[in-house]
Amino acid sequence: MELSSLAEDFEELLNVGIALSSVHDLDKLLDLILKEARRVTHADAGTLYLVQDEKLIFKVSQCQSLMDRWGEERMRKMYQSFEMPISRESIAGYAALTKKILNIPNVKEIPRGASYRYNSAWDERAEYTSQSMMVVPMLDRGDKVVGILQLINALRDGRVVPFLAEYEKLASSLASQAAVAIENAELTEDLKQAHLDTIFRLGVAAEYRDKETANHIKRMSHYCLLIAEGLGWTNEAVNMLLWSSLMHDVGKLGIPDAVLQKPGRLTPEERRIMEYHTVIGGNILKGSQAGVLKQSRIVALTHHEKFDGTGYPRGLKGEQIPIEGRITILADVFDALSSKRVYKEALGEEEVLCILGEGRGSFFDPKILDVFFGRLQAAREIRGRFEDWAEDFDKFRNLDHLMIEEGAERKKTERNLQ
Repeated sequence: MELSSLAEDFEELLNVGIALSSVHDLDKLLDLILKEARRVTHADAGTLYLVQDEKLIFKVSQCQSLMDRWGEERMRKMYQSFEMPISRESIAGYAALTKKILNIPNVKEIPRGASYRYNSAWDERAEYTSQSMMVVPMLDRGDKVVGILQLINALRDGRVVPFLAEYEKLASSLASQAAVAIENAELTEDLKQAHLDTIFRLGVAAEYRDKETANHIKRMSHYCLLIAEGLGWTNEAVNMLLWSSLMHDVGKLGIPDAVLQKPGRLTPEERRIMEYHTVIGGNILKGSQAGVLKQSRIVALTHHEKFDGTGYPRGLKGEQIPIEGRITILADVFDALSSKRVYKEALGEEEVLCILGEGRGSFFDPKILDVFFGRLQAAREIRGRFEDWAEDFDKFRNLDHLMIEEGAERKKTERNLQ
């Protein structure tokens, strides 16, 4: 390889490093890392694994020749998620153990006594022929293996050739930059998940006081997601509503127990106090610069506004009501009617749908109602996935015997959060 070409590649590598540092979405980052690694080494295909719990976890694969043959969608379906132990049984596992680059001219000619072996199962399934391979461990600043880059079939003039030795240093430099970027992205993802988990738990706290199960806000938020998808929202907007709708009743934290937990009918004065939960929720969430909390405030304030203007707290009408509020009121009412409560049984689906239909144009935006009715089967699946069980209501009846969840009970709770 000419020196001028190498200089250009290293200069480009600096630009790649800058690009990697600016991407914080882990999936997009991994895709970019593999794409750039293939580009600088002229690889037709490649796979990226991350190291988690002493295993290699498959994350992303790319193959230009298969994409040309079948198209991107079918090509991606060929790659199924899997994991494998870090051991000498695989080429990637060997590289992770030794922290060394492997540059193999032809995987079909690996010596019988080599410390690693090649598995051709994927080639056979995809009707692909792997030949040259370069496997690069991604090492962080502490020399810890973060992941493995597996690059397949170097190309020159349309022919498969061995990877040039000069590419090892290029790939190693890229892998080091990638390892740092991955750790930063994972930290960002951890912080994001902690932030969202806090939102969920605050929503649960509000429902707990109102003798609702945590499943209520899971069902209700997924109904919101279902409607937003039906309206053609982007994935980002759909997920934002999923999380912000969890906070719709957070203002109930400020409602007196005598009103919130009254077993019988509320008096007009008590009803007025109960309605304050929308304003209290808005005040709790006021002033945050986080996008999800800004939208949570809109949901908290408007999820009881009715389409005909008779709702509360501001009596907004029609499209004066933010779309988030118009979606949330339908999702909330559907779940309230179709789910069991401590104080009532669930209504049958036919009766629930009849009540919703009677609310067309009064309680509910007709367009949103139609979208929901068109996705009833998916709503039924959500209801089944987050179904309440008898023990979910015990915590409200037997507070004297409430126990810290341990062992199997804790695992059940963790499964329910999925």
